[in-house]
Amino acid sequence: MLKDKITEFFVSIDDFCIDFESEIQKHLLESSTNKSRKRAASLADSEIMSILVMFHYGQFSNFKSYYNHYVCVHMKDLFPGLVSYNRFIELQGRVAIPLMLFLKLKGLGSATGISFVDSTPLRSCHNRRIHQHKTFKGIAERGQCSLGWFFGFKLHLIINDKGEILSFYLTKGNVDDRNVKVMKSMTENLFGKLFGDKGYISKALSDLLFGNGIQLIAKPKKNMKNQSITPNDRILLRKRAIIECVNDELKNMCKLEHTRHRSVNNFLINILGALTAYCFFPKKPSLNIEFELPSVQLSLCA
Repeated sequence: MLKDKITEFFVSIDDFCIDFESEIQKHLLESSTNKSRKRAASLADSEIMSILVMFHYGQFSNFKSYYNHYVCVHMKDLFPGLVSYNRFIELQGRVAIPLMLFLKLKGLGSATGISFVDSTPLRSCHNRRIHQHKTFKGIAERGQCSLGWFFGFKLHLIINDKGEILSFYLTKGNVDDRNVKVMKSMTENLFGKLFGDKGYISKALSDLLFGNGIQLIAKPKKNMKNQSITPNDRILLRKRAIIECVNDELKNMCKLEHTRHRSVNNFLINILGALTAYCFFPKKPSLNIEFELPSVQLSLCA
């Protein structure tokens, strides 16, 4: 079954890489020498990307064991140019840009008018080992979420009612969810209503999004006055847990978060691979919406 799935991955990714490479060649500057600086590898970029995405899709827990004991043993016929594990780690850095563009152009969903926003922490290490941590020293920051303090980064996500990722943004752990720059960048192609938790309550942010045709609806705090929310919006606000299900699948199934990173580049590629693998999921957490006057019926599908 996994072999059939990786064939599907490879076909989609290889078609994109062919178009990407042809477009890149059009914009390259002419070299005064005949020497090429890009050394050819035994694995094509599309093959490297397919192996990376398959790791997150197949729910493997350790990439080294996955590559040495599954790819090199059971997929030799699919990838005849396989290299050693150390060489593969060196090669995966060259597919960072194509993988990011593939996710952006082919993986993300389209806005439907109903969107949900949330952020999830990506811990770099345990809190007791913050002072010993070296990989993200000077890059990661301490932040606070509903589960307490952590050291690392935040992944901000916006999804639609079908569970498809519409936009994502990676920030340091101390960046507020209501950061105007982050929200403005993430909502460029959105419209309709955006539902969030109490952490997104901000008049300045609401006014900014309203000017761009987006209505921000958040659960009010206990000390706030009752806001006029329609019954349909109140029901949709209760269904905001759908984005929590997406975060759970990204972390527990796609292995989005772990503390074994040894370089920033591998950390970023791990995030891109996890998000891309999620986009290939045949069934995502979604809302079955049937509009009826004067009410709306909703059900949450696993």
